[in-house]
Amino acid sequence: MVKVSSWGQLDHHEHNVSYLSNRDNVASQLVNSPSRGIAYGMGRSYGDICLNPNGQLWNTTGLNRFISFDENTGILKCESGVLLRDIQALFIPRGWIVPVTPGTQLITIGGAVANDVHGKNHHVLGSFGDHVQKIKLLRTDGSIIECGPKLERDWFAATIGGFGLTGVIVEIELRLRQVPSAWIDAENIPYDNLNEFFQLADDSEKDWEYTVSWIDCLSKQGRGIFMRGNSSKTNKQIQESKKKITFPFLPPISLVNPLTLRPFNTAYFHKQKYQAGKQQVHYEPFFYPLDKLLKWNRIYGSKGFYQYQSVIPHHVGADAVQEMLNQISRSGEGSFLAVLKTFGNRESIGMMSFPQPGVTLALDFPNKGKKTSKLLENLDAIVREAKGRIYLAKDARMPRDLFEAGYPNLPKFLQYRDPGISSALSRRLIGD
Repeated sequence: MVKVSSWGQLDHHEHNVSYLSNRDNVASQLVNSPSRGIAYGMGRSYGDICLNPNGQLWNTTGLNRFISFDENTGILKCESGVLLRDIQALFIPRGWIVPVTPGTQLITIGGAVANDVHGKNHHVLGSFGDHVQKIKLLRTDGSIIECGPKLERDWFAATIGGFGLTGVIVEIELRLRQVPSAWIDAENIPYDNLNEFFQLADDSEKDWEYTVSWIDCLSKQGRGIFMRGNSSKTNKQIQESKKKITFPFLPPISLVNPLTLRPFNTAYFHKQKYQAGKQQVHYEPFFYPLDKLLKWNRIYGSKGFYQYQSVIPHHVGADAVQEMLNQISRSGEGSFLAVLKTFGNRESIGMMSFPQPGVTLALDFPNKGKKTSKLLENLDAIVREAKGRIYLAKDARMPRDLFEAGYPNLPKFLQYRDPGISSALSRRLIGD
């Protein structure tokens, strides 16, 4: 048994870990598994979606081979343990990019499918699942299901964003997108309140592919920095620095606290405001600013942290976000990794996918026990009233009624559940 945690480091549970490395042998490993399990990649989900305490984990990082690439169509075929980082590093110099990418590239492509991750360009290209052409899925009874947009479409819809419960993904075909360079023409714009944010978001949708903002969640008015960008046609003849820093230790208490948070947010806002304007940025710091600080989750201390990400329908989005900021202010808590952005007016392919038309706010809170739980319950009440939903990849404590209300396709999805797969999240929210 091995102690394993997810990125939030809320718990370190014992697991029986099996390593999948030969795709021809995966079926026998699943069939002969001593107990029900769940696939585990890089462990970058924040809560319990990839955990199975005292049970089986199937580690997929050894399934890391590229199989084929068609330069005419941009379709990449690879195993599910390949990292987005490795796809980007190999193909961006050749003029191709992963079309939708989240805030870290240190995740497996299988995890990207299972969580149907989204990025800064949902209003243009949707979520990750919109670009998957085929999935090879192994069930724990040894059967194989190949599915895609035109092949076993219900299985495909269940597996995209299906949080690993329909089977173990072994191979994926993903359509990459052509880009002229590794650089982004970016612009940073400070805003002083939520009305300005929503106006910037609306005005940017037509001409800018990438839009996102940092928000100072301690500011009652909702000030922040709006960031937008397009792929640059100019390829700078300089190399992006590959130097990375590792946060060196796990402090006994969170370094994100009332003594540090307000000064940090104030300093960050004014620094970014001073540096606002247009610039050309390499894709790595633009998409993945936190990847340069390895093990940054240690900042939150030995008790770990919660990430809370919700999506609220557009018509009540401004009021709901404002009320969330009010609740955070009254609680005395806060987050410096607060991200606010809008999703486009398009529905997700996946039955259980998180993105839907609306505004999404992501927040990190150090784990302070009952005090943090109370704040998150207050945020739940806002999401519930607004008929929004919580992102399963980030969740560690959502109540079942909010899950069922936010994911109305659950009854249909359960028809495709693999009975040999179970996780801490499935037991908490589904019951087994």
